[in-house]
Amino acid sequence: MSQRANQVAEELRKIISQILIEEVSDPHLGFITITRVEVTDDLRFARVFYSVLGDEDKKQESARAISENLGYIKHLAVERINMKYATELRFELDRSIDHSLKIEGILRKIHEKDAGAEPRKDG
Repeated sequence: MSQRANQVAEELRKIISQILIEEVSDPHLGFITITRVEVTDDLRFARVFYSVLGDEDKKQESARAISENLGYIKHLAVERINMKYATELRFELDRSIDHSLKIEGILRKIHEKDAGAEPRKDG
């Protein structure tokens, strides 16, 4: 991304986070965090990555709530970012945290298994 795209992405991340916390009063939204935003160099499209605390049902419920409130979120974000044209927003569940936790769990099991194993006798 260009420097300008990075700046717009970070500003959108802050604005959308604030909108979700202060403006969207949907009880199905859950505990959501905007993890990052990627904006195209022409600033026309943005992928908004979010994570949700909870199980898969809570994540699906939050995705539906975002979808139902998308027009309102876009309207407020465009109004606040103060650009010549509206950036098209697409929300995507960020599964990198889940992936990291899964890897951490696997590594912990390996470590526990190695700690319980008999010491090797070399040579």
